[in-house]
Amino acid sequence: MGLEDDFSQEDIDDEKTVEFIKNYLPQELKDKFTDDELYYFIDVINDYYTDSGVLDQQPDAEGYVTVDLEAVADFIVKEAKKDKIGNFEPEDILFVVQGEMEYGNSIDQVD
Repeated sequence: MGLEDDFSQEDIDDEKTVEFIKNYLPQELKDKFTDDELYYFIDVINDYYTDSGVLDQQPDAEGYVTVDLEAVADFIVKEAKKDKIGNFEPEDILFVVQGEMEYGNSIDQVD
């Protein structure tokens, strides 16, 4: 598979993730975020996982890695403000982070 195919697959995965998150969000948040914002949040979540060392942790005895979802949400809020994407409440972004995690669990990416 070439580099172009990798990007195409990532786009498809992101589309599926965004749709899952939109369905995961509570009713009062369903119209709060645009698709572009959700794509941005996914990118920032990936940046957090890469830069924070989460991916370098050793799984526990049951094969799980601990991820502080509130820290991820706080990171997104900070980055979105810095990047002038918008001012978001950590409590609202936490649902996006949880949705992204649940999507990963649903496809067995994350245990």
